[in-house]
Amino acid sequence: MTLSHPQFRLAHPRVSRRTALQAGSIGLLGLGMNHVAGLQSLADENGASVPPPRAKAVIYIFLSGGLAQHDSFDPKPAAPANIRGEFSPIATRTPGLLLCEHLPMLAARSDQWALVRSLTHPYNEHSTAHHVMLTGRTPTPQGFDGNRPKPTDFPAIASVVAGVVPPRNNLPPAAVLPEKLVHVTGRTIPGQFAGEMGPRFDPWLIEASQYRDTKYIHGAFPEYGFQRQEGRATPPDYRFEAPRIELTPGMVRDQFQSRLRLLESIQQQRQQLDQGALAREFDRHRQTAVSMLLEGRVHQALDVHSADARLQDRYGRNSFGWSLLMARQLVEAGVSLVQVNLGNDESWDTHEAAFRNLKDFLLPPTDRAVSALLDDLSQRGLLDDVLIVMAGEFGRTPKIFTFDGAQTKLPGRDHWGAVQSVFFAGGGTRGGAVIGESDRLGAFPQADPQTPENMAATIYQALGLPRTIVWKDQLDRPHQVYHGDPILGLT
Repeated sequence: MTLSHPQFRLAHPRVSRRTALQAGSIGLLGLGMNHVAGLQSLADENGASVPPPRAKAVIYIFLSGGLAQHDSFDPKPAAPANIRGEFSPIATRTPGLLLCEHLPMLAARSDQWALVRSLTHPYNEHSTAHHVMLTGRTPTPQGFDGNRPKPTDFPAIASVVAGVVPPRNNLPPAAVLPEKLVHVTGRTIPGQFAGEMGPRFDPWLIEASQYRDTKYIHGAFPEYGFQRQEGRATPPDYRFEAPRIELTPGMVRDQFQSRLRLLESIQQQRQQLDQGALAREFDRHRQTAVSMLLEGRVHQALDVHSADARLQDRYGRNSFGWSLLMARQLVEAGVSLVQVNLGNDESWDTHEAAFRNLKDFLLPPTDRAVSALLDDLSQRGLLDDVLIVMAGEFGRTPKIFTFDGAQTKLPGRDHWGAVQSVFFAGGGTRGGAVIGESDRLGAFPQADPQTPENMAATIYQALGLPRTIVWKDQLDRPHQVYHGDPILGLT
């Protein structure tokens, strides 16, 4: 697979063979390949470094489960009670712009962000809608299976970025944290991976939320729990911590020499293989992995607990806060796109007890963490360089209902792909802007409908990707990166 835009050529970082042999290959060192999937360094045909593109970085905050537009960014105070819900709207810093009462910190910063209130797609089912909003492609690919990812899926936005954006500072162009999206039944949600681009362009997955216990409800921990049922609590041994990229204890003393001999054997066999693309690909992964292993910047970007205590308090000492703090550290270190899954699959799926869960568990940490991210980027002079996008896989139904299967018997809202609100900030976003409009019930776009393709195009434009850029598959067939137009009026 190659990159066809003339600016981009696959190459590898200039790490000497001696250094690579001393450190070994990534697999032999015992590091998971998920730490280097999609790693690449790009150079021109003469081996000269390619200047970084004009674009900066993007943080894509994904609210898996589906944020209720009425109860967040598109309140309908004039609608009937069974539409407008239990929350009251509050004024923001922008005249005439109303927001849910449980987002007061964002309301005070409305001059720094904008809304699209008219994004629409036709799907009301979780897996299909995830695929749409994570890939920025509305059609479903041939053979799509909502129960599992497939190699024929469209590539995730993060994978496209991993494939066509030059890395900076020997860091992967795209990362996803704090965990991949796994349904409570255990199935992995499609749309998160490279699909038809090939697994080597899967985004760098940072498993920072060390939590996989089905007896608990998935969500963000600690000090935050999405409780569908009473009696569910944070596991006492839970810790938010990214995997350490380092040699394991005893590796050099007890195992390194034997693994080095094995590596040398592999090297001898490799010399007998085609010295073309396959060999270069092997070298590229090995040497970039060594660069990450030796680069202190990576360790610093992944370590949120060493950040200033007051800064951690501002973000919130929970998975929401730490995830966005880590995202800021990663983009500052050189990662071009960081996707942050704020809550595992279904955390925002408020079928039942919607208003309690939003008020007590979901909206407050989001309000705090996103506001802190805006402040932190602004104080560091980075807000104009980093585009923030926040969306879920769909919105929620206008009409409130009681879910028959819920033990709580408290009302909520069902899935609704017809309209949702999407949050944009930074990256030159025009503060206080509202693009599009939903109808009086918040059910359908009434003005300026936007598509997932347009959202993705806005992200690609922010990263400086030309409209003509394509990626080529293993059969040398070109695939367009853009499938829509950037949203007008945001900047």
